[in-house]
Amino acid sequence: MLRRSQRTSRRLPRRAAIGRRSFTSTLRALEMLADAGAQVSVHVVDLDSGEPVLSGDDHVTMPIAGLGVVPLLIEVAAGFESGSLDPLEIIERNSVDPVSSSGLWRHLRAPALPLSDLAVLAATAGDPIAVNALLQRVGHERVRERSDALGLVSTALLDRFRDKRGPDDAPQVAVGSAREISGLFSALVNSAVVDAAVSAQVSEWLSLNQDLSLVAASTGLDPFAHDHDAHGLLFINKTGRDRGVRAESGVLAGPRSGVAYTLIVCFDDLSITHRLRAHDAFRVLGVELMEYTH
Repeated sequence: MLRRSQRTSRRLPRRAAIGRRSFTSTLRALEMLADAGAQVSVHVVDLDSGEPVLSGDDHVTMPIAGLGVVPLLIEVAAGFESGSLDPLEIIERNSVDPVSSSGLWRHLRAPALPLSDLAVLAATAGDPIAVNALLQRVGHERVRERSDALGLVSTALLDRFRDKRGPDDAPQVAVGSAREISGLFSALVNSAVVDAAVSAQVSEWLSLNQDLSLVAASTGLDPFAHDHDAHGLLFINKTGRDRGVRAESGVLAGPRSGVAYTLIVCFDDLSITHRLRAHDAFRVLGVELMEYTH
């Protein structure tokens, strides 16, 4: 498992907006994780000013698991918009190597689905077979080219989902830096990713995400219906989970302000206590993001 490097063995760097909350509880929770041996990276940027209001080791490239699917979704949406991909093209499930560790499609009776439905499954449930089907159809090369065009240097989708990773496989599904991914989410809601239509499509898919158990647990949103909140809360997010890896990035906008955020934690998953301590840090960040935006 990843631990803090020599360079990051000091306490977590801190920076907070003057005149606003300083995210002291979040910093305390993250420093406790870092002192316990976890590797932590966080970046929160104000959508109005473009200035970071919280950052710590946000340039470090770390495993991000399913959060790395976002560049793939962007390439799929761009293909739909340009006409190079047909949203109704049918993909057979048995044309993709099975993944039995998680996902919804493996439980469905439908043996085939259109690309547009696979994108929804990938965004809302992180379905590994749907992701692998999209990646197989689009190809790694196009995703890499799209990432380069977006200016992503530290963020990459390295491999498909697998039940087991062998010595010849990439060690992680995806890697990324908190600073880059927060910038990508900020660009999405500002219609600056490829074009307005592609940004809107990807944002719509991400607004349907049903994993609200980490940062989003503090929003009080309905996991199954939160794209049109009665209180005017704008929220999109994507999470990533693997053994000893938790990551979340999103956009939260309330009546006072809006932010794009990313938190990545790599920890020794030795017990449920270790895991819950990591999850608690995400929820503390969620509480302070709600206070910042409301």
